[in-house]
Amino acid sequence: MTHEELQAAYDKLLQENGRLKRVAEDAREKLDAAMDGTGLCIWQNHVPTGKLIIFNRRWGAMLGYQPKELSAHFDVWREHLHPEDREQVLQAFFDHLSGKSPFYQAMHRMIAKDGKVTWVLDRGRVVEWDKEGKPLRVMGTHIDITHEKEYEQQLAQLAHRDPLTGLLNRTALQRQFPQAFEAICFIDLDDFKQVNDNLGHRAGDELLIALTRRLKTCCEEEVRIGRLGGDEFVLLLPWHSEDPRTHHLARRCIDAISTPFELPNGDAAVGLSMGIAAIRPQDDFSTALARADQAMYRVKRSGKRGFYVSQPSGQPLLDQAQVNERGLVHQPGV
Repeated sequence: MTHEELQAAYDKLLQENGRLKRVAEDAREKLDAAMDGTGLCIWQNHVPTGKLIIFNRRWGAMLGYQPKELSAHFDVWREHLHPEDREQVLQAFFDHLSGKSPFYQAMHRMIAKDGKVTWVLDRGRVVEWDKEGKPLRVMGTHIDITHEKEYEQQLAQLAHRDPLTGLLNRTALQRQFPQAFEAICFIDLDDFKQVNDNLGHRAGDELLIALTRRLKTCCEEEVRIGRLGGDEFVLLLPWHSEDPRTHHLARRCIDAISTPFELPNGDAAVGLSMGIAAIRPQDDFSTALARADQAMYRVKRSGKRGFYVSQPSGQPLLDQAQVNERGLVHQPGV
C-alpha cells in the first residue's frame, strides 16, 4: 500500500472517529435531557478504584454542585449519605458485592452541599467480574424521589393531624393511648357558638387557631394536645389526675383562654370547661374520654369556666356543694 493510500485510509478513519464522537455526544445530550426530566441518573462504579462514572449531570446538580466541581468517586458518594442511613445503605451495597443478595437496592437520603436533604431510590448490580471472580464493575440507577416522599409525609400528617390547628386528631390520640399517660382532660369551649353566629365561621376558625397557640404555651412538652373537632379539645397527661400539676395546668389554661381574642372583624370572648379523669389500666380511649366528658358536664351545669376532677372508681361523685367546698371547679379570678 502506497503512502497516499495509507494517508487516505488514515483520514477516513479520522472522519469516521469524528462522526462516531458526534453520534455519541448527540446520544449523551438526548439521554441527559430524558433523564434530567425524570430525576433519573445512571451510574457505573469501578470497584477496585472506586471511580464513579455518571452518565448525566443530575447526580452533582442534585447535591448542589456545578459540573466537574464534585469528584465522582465512591468515597464522595459515601460522605454525602445521610448519617442515619449510611450504615444500612453501605451494608446493602457490600452484601451485593459479596454475593449475599442478587442486586443492590436502597431507599435513602443524601445531603447536598447546602445541607438540603434529598431522597433517592438507588439500584444496581455487578455487570463484570475479574479473572478471579471478584466484582469489577457495578452499574445502576438512582432516581430523585424527594417530592414523592414529601407528599407521602404530607398524607401521613393529614391522617393524624387536625387540618385547621395542626393538633393531633382523634385517630392519632387513639394510637398514642395510653402509652405513659395517666390522665385525660376533655375541654369544651364556652360561648363559642356566639362567635360563629356574630362574627362568622371564618372568625371562629381564626379563634381556634389562636386558642391552640395559647394551649401550647400552657402545656409542658410531654403533654399531648388534640382536637376532636368543633370546639372540643383533649389533653393527655403523663401524671395522675390528683397530681398538683393537673390543677395547676387546668388553671393556667382557663386563665389563658379568659383573655379576649382580637380577631380581624372584632374581639371575641370564650371560656373553657374542662373535665379530668384518671386513665385506668383497662381503659381504651373512648372509655377514658367518656368519664372526662361526664366530668366536664358537671362544670357546664355549675356555671361553666372551670374544671372538675372525676373521682376514682368506687367513690361516689361529689354533689355541687362538695365541689364548691373542695374548689374542684375553678372560676377565673377565684
